Amino acid sequence: MSEQDKKNYVETVRQFVVEKFLFGDHDGFGEETSFLEEGIIDSTGILELVMFLEETYGIKIEDEDLIPQNMDSLRDIAQFLDDKLNASPAAEA
Repeated sequence: MSEQDKKNYVETVRQFVVEKFLFGDHDGFGEETSFLEEGIIDSTGILELVMFLEETYGIKIEDEDLIPQNMDSLRDIAQFLDDKLNASPAAEA
């Protein structure tokens, strides 16, 4: 993942999370902040986040993708998006 791609993913998702779940208060919300441990996003919020990611990036997120390693922080999501968007079609079949 290029550094610029990572920054773009992180900032796009950060903006969504801050607006939807933190009501504009981004103090102390870093790239590695755990959504679950900090109580930022609950199970319903994860569904909203998934819909946002699917619509924004034109991807399909499968049930097996919904694990903390993919969705628990901005950094995790940036890596997940990079993997998903750069996967070869044969790898997804």
